[in-house]
Amino acid sequence: MGEELDHIRKRLKDEGDKTIAFFMALSTQDWDQQIYTTGSGWKVHHLLAHFISAERAYQRYLQDVLRGGIGAPDSLDIDQFNEADVAAISGTPQELIETYRKTREDTLRFTEEMEDGDLVTMANHPWFEGKDVGWYLKLLYRHNTMHRMDIRKSLKRDEPLAHSNEQRTGRQINPQS
Repeated sequence: MGEELDHIRKRLKDEGDKTIAFFMALSTQDWDQQIYTTGSGWKVHHLLAHFISAERAYQRYLQDVLRGGIGAPDSLDIDQFNEADVAAISGTPQELIETYRKTREDTLRFTEEMEDGDLVTMANHPWFEGKDVGWYLKLLYRHNTMHRMDIRKSLKRDEPLAHSNEQRTGRQINPQS
């Protein structure tokens, strides 16, 4: 593996470990805190389910791209996808943490099969349009960091946060490293 791919893998591993530690440190009460005022009012456990769901989807789409496909279809309704997929993932906090850990390990295994040249392969996504595979891999750890910050804010304030359209879609995320 080359330098850029090594950097991405390290960040995926480190940020995955931070995410696991973050959720393991939460109290039982924290898990039921509503985080956002929009949508179905996701609670903390819904956000961890969202991390799992999103990461699994990106694994599928990026693997498709590297096999010559386009990635996410233009018809993908991200709101519908998120609501349906998150609702389908349940479990105790420990079960969700373990599922997330396994999902991140799957992503790391996927990157072990990649070469640096794969990082510049263009991938489709209806929200982000044409970005390369490297950008999307960086998005996987930046996305979780953004949501962890929101969870912290919501827990500190003891109230849900307004989640703007820009935040909701992640369009403000521009993963550089």
